[in-house]
Amino acid sequence: MRLIMFGDKGRERPGLLREENIVDLGEIFPGIPPIGEAFFEEGWPAKIAPCDLPGVKMDVRLASPVLRPSKIICLGKNYAEHAKEGGFDNPVSPLIFCKTPNTVNGPFDDILTPRSSGQVDWEVELALVIGRRGKAITRAAARDHIAGFMVMNDVSGREAQFADSQWFRGKAFDTFAPMGPALVTGDEIEDLENLTLTARVNGEVMQSGNTRDMIFDIPAIIANISQDITLVPGDVISTGTPAGVGIFRDPPVTLKPGDVVECSISGIGTIRNRVV
Repeated sequence: MRLIMFGDKGRERPGLLREENIVDLGEIFPGIPPIGEAFFEEGWPAKIAPCDLPGVKMDVRLASPVLRPSKIICLGKNYAEHAKEGGFDNPVSPLIFCKTPNTVNGPFDDILTPRSSGQVDWEVELALVIGRRGKAITRAAARDHIAGFMVMNDVSGREAQFADSQWFRGKAFDTFAPMGPALVTGDEIEDLENLTLTARVNGEVMQSGNTRDMIFDIPAIIANISQDITLVPGDVISTGTPAGVGIFRDPPVTLKPGDVVECSISGIGTIRNRVV
């Protein structure tokens, strides 16, 4: 399945993406909640799975597939070439940080430049959404806790990130986590360990990597995070970015108003955001 939220801001409703068509799940299943904690805990993925309607073409906005995750946990330096381009050693264990729900942005919505930080940068990442609550999840059980996968752009305000003694502010500005275009369930993805990640700025390829190059794989990431942090349905975990970010280029390249950033992952889709 390719689960989506669609509609104007503040009026989004759940649906299925069927190629270029949309199935409005609210019309078929009255009372269905938005994709998030209740959606998964009430077993809605299984309830809607038999739905085989082709959907209809709709000229509507796609929102982030998850509107209000309780937490967005990200990995730093999880691709060796990315760590190397920044002059860092590979981490010995997953390096995690958080973005906050105010960063959540639609797959085609604008990215707003912050007033308090320049050097805005892109980071294409594979993100997963938790579908089953858990703590101290083992590697073997990790896949059972995943609802599906999305593309995420871990937009970063480098000036704030490097000036502060920690990364929170530079990662947590409004609109700094575009996600989507759909939440793709695992059965739709042929080989999770062989997905190509690409970021383009104004049509020029800036990042090109593959999930096989991750230092810590997805089961290791989930096991590490959940040791003492309860993961709840709707939580987002973003698994790191490959080499090619703007700030470590010579000279650095950062985003300015009018730029368009496209982040793509094979088998999942493309998000496209204009900087304003």
